[in-house]
Amino acid sequence: MKFKFLEHTADMKFQGFGKTLEEAFENAALALQEVITKGIKIKPIIKKTIKVEGKDKEALLYNFLEEFLFLLDAEDFLLSKFENLKIKEKSGIYQLEASVTGDKANNYEFTNNVKAITYNEMFVKKEKIGKGKFKYICQVVVDV
Repeated sequence: MKFKFLEHTADMKFQGFGKTLEEAFENAALALQEVITKGIKIKPIIKKTIKVEGKDKEALLYNFLEEFLFLLDAEDFLLSKFENLKIKEKSGIYQLEASVTGDKANNYEFTNNVKAITYNEMFVKKEKIGKGKFKYICQVVVDV
């Protein structure tokens, strides 16, 4: 399972999963895209590089997802898929760089408007799932 949606009273809450932190971040972004597009397949026509930083993993996740809202609003860009996402920690700052593909939003009909990413109930954690095996979980609530 890449992501799942959870009950929330007014907004949308989801969790992204991965065997690595990078995969969990990718799946959280794909869940955000699902909130926006509700299942519309976006063609991988335009390529972009995304670079964000954060003081911790939650701030990095917030800035990463906020970048997709910025790209939608400022550049009419919708995410299709990831080609390469790397997270590293340097001097106490987390850095993320990703190559993504997508298309112009005006080529699609969608109606769900995400107003903002929130820190409400947000977490990034590593969970043990067996002997020497772990999974990463990113939880996010978005204001719709």
